[in-house]
Amino acid sequence: MLEAASPPIQYRAYTEVVPESARDPERLAALRQALLAYKIPREILRRQKSTGLWGTNLLGPGPSKAHGWSEIGTVYQYRRLLELGWPPEDRAFRLADRWLFQILSRIEPDDADRDVAQRAIELLAEFQKAGKADLGLARWARRMGREGAACALARGGHGEDPRLRGNAHRTASDISQFLRSELAEKPFKKAHGKTVLDPAANPPTIFAVEMLAFLPSLQRERAGFVERLGRYFSSPAPRRAFYILAGKKLLKPVFELLGDPMRADAQGHVRDVPLAVYWIELMTRLGLTRQAPSATRVLARLFSECDHQGIWSPKSLRAPPKATTLLTAHYFPLEGPGKSPAQRQTDVTFRLALIAKLLGLPVEVI
Repeated sequence: MLEAASPPIQYRAYTEVVPESARDPERLAALRQALLAYKIPREILRRQKSTGLWGTNLLGPGPSKAHGWSEIGTVYQYRRLLELGWPPEDRAFRLADRWLFQILSRIEPDDADRDVAQRAIELLAEFQKAGKADLGLARWARRMGREGAACALARGGHGEDPRLRGNAHRTASDISQFLRSELAEKPFKKAHGKTVLDPAANPPTIFAVEMLAFLPSLQRERAGFVERLGRYFSSPAPRRAFYILAGKKLLKPVFELLGDPMRADAQGHVRDVPLAVYWIELMTRLGLTRQAPSATRVLARLFSECDHQGIWSPKSLRAPPKATTLLTAHYFPLEGPGKSPAQRQTDVTFRLALIAKLLGLPVEVI
């Protein structure tokens, strides 16, 4: 890793996988300095506005005309910086935190107080214009915005802030109610000639799952809920195409999860390796990896593809793994541009080592 990986992977592997007792202070300082000078996170920082936002976009993992995402949004850029190992005490995070904590408020665009309703509209970011004309869309965008903001703040180490904890408990309660209802088994209905997710359904989103994964204290307090969530993710997500009915607008689903998203076969093969390591890391942080059969199979498959030095080395790897979903836009790759064959392996090698460390498996540092 120290020979072939990018500065973010080197720094995170050294600080998160190598035992603290085995770290050399001089090497750690050199790795941190290389990270702070690295071009990719610095380019992200340059795009941040004085408001703390990136553009006027909150949720977008990438440009999307249908959703109104003109560029990568704040929730993804914030988490991207953290995944790149950028120090969470940096000013960029403090700027963004002000906006994200405001988004956690429960004010809605149909509030009877006109000033409160106007503030709720302003917090819609990219959905502001469309939300003024469609309150149903505005309510959906506010809910997604709160979950996205809570996810970013949890990932950023604000787990003990009462504003975040209160929001996280409400989200957990809403999802728990869905998991206990008949809608968990039959979440679809017909509308406008299309199959849509029932507007009354409140399934877990990727934001909610990542938020919970980085709130260990809440996991302990809601152990029964986490166990139900594990059972829900033990079944594969339906392959049936559907839409989200957000007010009057039909949107393709991006964040909603209706089961295990990995789509692994019986031998643990997956088409999307970046999604697999991301999902298994989240399940591991939730303590659910051993409870989810597909996660166990896929992880065993990925471990079996590692060589005697622990480097992920699958057969016929001619290019870096490609993501098939926007869910991992902030997470993968951490490796920068280059032509070295080793760069095809560094991201997954690091993630597998981190997952092994989180599982309590022995990790030998060579």
